[in-house]
Amino acid sequence: MRRRTQFLLVAFLLQIPLFAYPVLRLCDWLGMNTWTTLAIFIPLFFSQIVVRLYLRHANFGVVFWLRRAADLWLGISPLLLCMLLLAEVPVALGWVAAPDAAYTLIGLTLALVTYSVINAYSPSVVRVPLKSPKLTAPLRFAQITDVHIGSRSAEFLERVMQEVNSLDIEFLCITGDFIDAPGISEQKMSALRSCPVPIYFSIGNHERYEDLDDILQRLAAMGVQVLRSQSTVHGPVQLIGIDDSERRSQVQRELATIDIDPERFVLLLYHRPRGLADAAAAGVDLMICGHTHNGQIVPFNLVVNRVFEQSVGLFHHGQTQLYVSPGTGTWGPVMRLGSRGEVTLFEIEPASRVH
Repeated sequence: MRRRTQFLLVAFLLQIPLFAYPVLRLCDWLGMNTWTTLAIFIPLFFSQIVVRLYLRHANFGVVFWLRRAADLWLGISPLLLCMLLLAEVPVALGWVAAPDAAYTLIGLTLALVTYSVINAYSPSVVRVPLKSPKLTAPLRFAQITDVHIGSRSAEFLERVMQEVNSLDIEFLCITGDFIDAPGISEQKMSALRSCPVPIYFSIGNHERYEDLDDILQRLAAMGVQVLRSQSTVHGPVQLIGIDDSERRSQVQRELATIDIDPERFVLLLYHRPRGLADAAAAGVDLMICGHTHNGQIVPFNLVVNRVFEQSVGLFHHGQTQLYVSPGTGTWGPVMRLGSRGEVTLFEIEPASRVH
């Protein structure tokens, strides 16, 4: 209860710099009267509280579009805040007239938002070439992660699966946060049925926040193999999936319960990029993760880099490699600025064994 109270207090205090100062400052620079300012300020200031607390489970009709608008404002506000802070000095020194600064900032914000939204709708295929002495033939498989159906639509998933299905791969891995809302039906996930290869899935934090058991039943009904601290074999590959957890020791704890085959190429699916050293100690060859979104929208990448030592890209620990995807979809605002959504294609070639 105490932690929840602290969280709510911090969240409310963040409302002031993110949702109060930008609105009030722009209205002031534009010379708006009190009633006009209040008419703009009140819905924008309280939008996140209403959406996150009272409309969180609403995914229909007008309410859905209200949520989308609030999400867009969530993405816009940090951009506007940073630019406003930079503009304060020239306005204070009289170098720029306040109304001119306000109109310029609004124009720049609209341009950045337009680019960010377009960028969020077009994940690209990123190839990751690797080598392994455990393979005798090339291995190709794909990863999607953080698709966030709920925040994103069934049509977006169809676009993602078209990219996946165009690739010559042996299987597809989904490393969590595939869904971020309750009541997502099989119909909204039906694009998965078009996949011609096996799909392996490990859960992320957002599945845990929602109707997890129902989500897993729907995925299983569509032929997706869910790995929850379990392993399976696909040709020369041993795939292991571990449930997402805030515990830093999660990888170590869960791998200790799984028999790892040292003769096979061991692939670990885990949502968040933690536990690389533990994976290496257990004999994992490649660990694939998501979760970070690479910040999704600047300047949140600076925060992500402080929280996660490995936030995006390829990393090594001994003979073990970790790849952190920036994610395929988006959470909250359908925006990406300073990051790009991706479908990751792993191309692993055989390598000579070192004796």
